[in-house]
Amino acid sequence: MTLSSLANLSIEDKYYYSGFLDADGRILVQIVKGKFYRYGHTIRVSIVFYQLNKRYWFLMQLKKSLGMGTLRQKKDGMAELTVTGFTPVKTLLTVFLPCLKIKKPLAKLVLEIIDKYKQINTEADFLEVCLLIDKTAEFMDSKNRKNTYFSVKKYLEDTIKK
Repeated sequence: MTLSSLANLSIEDKYYYSGFLDADGRILVQIVKGKFYRYGHTIRVSIVFYQLNKRYWFLMQLKKSLGMGTLRQKKDGMAELTVTGFTPVKTLLTVFLPCLKIKKPLAKLVLEIIDKYKQINTEADFLEVCLLIDKTAEFMDSKNRKNTYFSVKKYLEDTIKK
């Protein structure tokens, strides 16, 4: 789905889905390690909506309305609708931003990260984006962040020494 087709959502739907994201959703930005990535790492952005498995039907309807996402039912009784990728996440955040309350500062920061990621030309540029990603932790209840600015910087320094 494109930004223009999401713009055709009713104002009620925009506010409802934004409220759902604020309450039962997450905006995620992750530094992902991998030996085939240019700097040994890449960036992943996602939006995830959560519901109990018994309300999986609602996530199916949401996916249809948004025209994007991947559905999954987990063994712990939870279901997820996940939208991953720079373009889809930017599209959703652009539409939902005016309606968000709790996650508005995080959404603004993620949009900044997406824009800066597209301008990366050097290791220093990549590390600058990693610093911004570390700032997202202020808005989230994340406990298990393994890949941070410091771990990426150390990886790059160690790689240069070899």
